[in-house]
Amino acid sequence: MKKYLNLFDFRQLVDYKTEILSGLTVAMALIPEAVAFAFIAGLSPLTGLYAAFMMGLVTSILGGRPGMISGATGAVAVVIVTLAATHGVEYVFAAVVLAGILQVAAGTLRLGKLMRLVPHPVIFGFVNGLAIIIFMSQLDQFKDNSGNWLTGSTMYILLALVGLTMLIIWGLPKLTKVVPASLTAILVVFGLVTFLNIDTKTVGDMAAIKGGFPPFHLPAVPLTFETLQIIFPYAAIVAGVGLIESLLTLNIIDEITETRGRGNKEAVAQGIANMLSGVFSGMGGCAMIGQSLINISSGARARLSGIVASVMLLVFIMFGSSLIEQVPMAALTGLMIMVSIGTFEWASLKTWNKMPKSDVFLMVLVTLVTAFLHNLALAVLVGVILAALFFAWDNAKRIRARKYVDENGVKHYEMFGPLFFASTTAFAEKFDVANDPEEVILDFAESRVVDMSAIEALNKITERYQKAGKKIHLKHLSPDCRKLLENADTLIDINVIEDPNYKLAVDKI
Repeated sequence: MKKYLNLFDFRQLVDYKTEILSGLTVAMALIPEAVAFAFIAGLSPLTGLYAAFMMGLVTSILGGRPGMISGATGAVAVVIVTLAATHGVEYVFAAVVLAGILQVAAGTLRLGKLMRLVPHPVIFGFVNGLAIIIFMSQLDQFKDNSGNWLTGSTMYILLALVGLTMLIIWGLPKLTKVVPASLTAILVVFGLVTFLNIDTKTVGDMAAIKGGFPPFHLPAVPLTFETLQIIFPYAAIVAGVGLIESLLTLNIIDEITETRGRGNKEAVAQGIANMLSGVFSGMGGCAMIGQSLINISSGARARLSGIVASVMLLVFIMFGSSLIEQVPMAALTGLMIMVSIGTFEWASLKTWNKMPKSDVFLMVLVTLVTAFLHNLALAVLVGVILAALFFAWDNAKRIRARKYVDENGVKHYEMFGPLFFASTTAFAEKFDVANDPEEVILDFAESRVVDMSAIEALNKITERYQKAGKKIHLKHLSPDCRKLLENADTLIDINVIEDPNYKLAVDKI
């Protein structure tokens, strides 16, 4: 049954059955993740579950990407673990609230557009690294409490149940798409374990999830500058990591669904969700690529699935904990392994001989940093910085000059390519000051003066010609280039008579 759901998605056609069933699947997949991330942060399981509920509900209603799921995440957990250990959970709540404020500010200032600076190889590396993280995190289910690998019948049973789950998720869509394959797999394995009374690890073996409605609780920390000094570094990192992971996940969902989300709106929603999570006893979080892909692969495209997932998670916590605690971890492990397989950009492996070597290097490096350091923000930051350096180096080699002497004996240097910090050395090597005639013209019709290093390069070449008793003119400078050179007008004779009226494009997005 498909109808327009105007309350949440204006003019968007919504398949209620798909949205509800997908939301139910995501709710069950959220539980072990939230519990595991709470343990990573050194907090109680309910702290992670409350965060998953609040983050999922608020971002589903207010976010800029329908169908994307948010909750407690490992990226946030690894940031706050030290704060929790040294100062306690109250400081964690305060840091999460402050992180939310920073994210709202980022969205309000429309900083979401900065995601355009993330190159595609970095996104490939980020996604592949996340896929490896998701897969590696599932290997813990094949170990006992001492960290040793399971053996004997226990291992065989677990492998069989995980394999059955993966087989259903892979094969069922080839037969029918009436029901989500992920939910069907969980229910089949749950029923099989219950009917045959199979002894295997369940959700309840990880931790008890029974609780009440998230209690409203203002962080019990002193409102002093010293407190701000303690929590601000953690809050800033949580805000940054949360926005990076959320906006990258948004871009990935955009590509899958061939639609476009709104990054700034999502940033504001993430901030509001973290602020509310911090005052409702949650550890905070951001978008979750694994659960988002489960939701999208199940056919969900609207906000309803995320709302159902978060509400059902709360229902499980308050009323259905005894039933959910019996769900075999093998089913959820198989589900997450299939998510990791689906997350990995297998197409990226085919581009090794087709992409530039610098792009391949970026992709591999970001993948390794993401997978082994589990620091998503660092991985993306390293990728962007290296991409910028590669771009600068590549463009530094592109500056060139076409030289000729006109009928009046004036030598022309027609410059091509941008003049900026990386290309100034190559620029200076283009000139033959000693053998040039008395008058020289630099034509920038096909070039741009970009930065202060470029201005300094022009000053130096002007000084060289002046010392040789020769005169140099600059022509065809665009208005923004001439503005940069205003402070150098005593050294450089600028001919602007024939300059075209360049119109600079203004990014209004």
